[in-house]
Amino acid sequence: MSYENKILQMKKMLGKKPAARQKVEEPAFQKPAKPSYIEQWQKAGLTVVENDFGIVFKRQVHYPFSYQHGQYQLRSFFDALKKWQGADFHHPYALDINEPVLFFDTETTGLKGVGTHIFLLGFLEMAEEGFVLTQYILADPAHEAAFLFESKLWQKTATVITYNGKSFDWPQLETRWTLHQKTLPKLRSQRQIDLLHSSKRLWKNDMERLKLKSVEEEKLGFSRKGDIPGHLAPIIYLDAVKSGIPDALMKVLLHNEWDLLSLITLYSHSTHLLFEEDHEESAKTFTNIGKWYGDLKESNQSVRVLEKVTTQFDALDAGHAQYYLALQHKKSKRYSEAIDSFVASLHFVEARTKLHVLEQLAILYEHQIKDYEQALYYTQEGIRLIQNNEQWRVEQKQKWEISWEKRLRRLGNKK
Repeated sequence: MSYENKILQMKKMLGKKPAARQKVEEPAFQKPAKPSYIEQWQKAGLTVVENDFGIVFKRQVHYPFSYQHGQYQLRSFFDALKKWQGADFHHPYALDINEPVLFFDTETTGLKGVGTHIFLLGFLEMAEEGFVLTQYILADPAHEAAFLFESKLWQKTATVITYNGKSFDWPQLETRWTLHQKTLPKLRSQRQIDLLHSSKRLWKNDMERLKLKSVEEEKLGFSRKGDIPGHLAPIIYLDAVKSGIPDALMKVLLHNEWDLLSLITLYSHSTHLLFEEDHEESAKTFTNIGKWYGDLKESNQSVRVLEKVTTQFDALDAGHAQYYLALQHKKSKRYSEAIDSFVASLHFVEARTKLHVLEQLAILYEHQIKDYEQALYYTQEGIRLIQNNEQWRVEQKQKWEISWEKRLRRLGNKK
């Protein structure tokens, strides 16, 4: 074939319109068959809810505001709300008096992965005469769309309060919801308050374990009797679906119920602490609170809390409070007060913090007080600490020594 004929053929091919693609219709949602054990689960105390996507098992419990959980009645939540209304500072855990609140917890068949299902959604909400616990139980994985739809999280707007929910429960929910995005309405994003985060801020260096059960026992006055270990919950659920016998599953629901009740009392207790209204707590806890306010740039509140620690506890316990108080004074340009607090902390903080204290004292005396003798003294103390500490890495010590020697030479020229 000649070159000209090849060109003509190619032009004809390019001129042809591609055949129209046939629109493939997605199959309509097919409602799954009902499980065979509905009657057995109903006899155990669960109700059956049916919607367009299948069935869901449901359990509800009502609590009066006077209900006692550990050392708190549930009405303590309203005391916490009143405190936030009168606060003259900002805090990310503050709630408005009219703000809808949803205490939320889940139970899952695993810790991560697309194959992990949520099999229990637990909610605790305020009603006119008390709190209402609502638990939705996954009938079986085929009914997951029904289970998620019935939660009404696609239409609720509330501040969601959880324990590790920001990192675990809510992301798991989003994952499961995404798998049904063509079937379900869009999941609404919500404001989150994660009480695990606040527990870490409050009790860092004061509690060895921060699992909710440990916090309940040590801080909330609640001890679980007959509770099932959380790691057994997935096995119990899968066995209940396989056998149809829900007896052990009801204990998982009780475990979830206690989790939710503890969220109310933990929120109340945490709020009391943030307003310094629990004098049984340690200096470490109140120092952590003062530091938290400082990190939030609420300097006045931070100073108020830290000063209370330094007056109510002995020098050893108040060492770190003095350190954080000094940092706040320095930010506010109260240099004499900063020096006093840094000096008061010097012998009661760990080595790395002590090195920072010596550096701050050297800086303040050199640049603010213009007392070069004192600046030189604290610089020499810093160099001595670096040289004598055997725990620090050699490379790190060498870097620090270069920096401190530079300060030493500069101060020598100023004398």
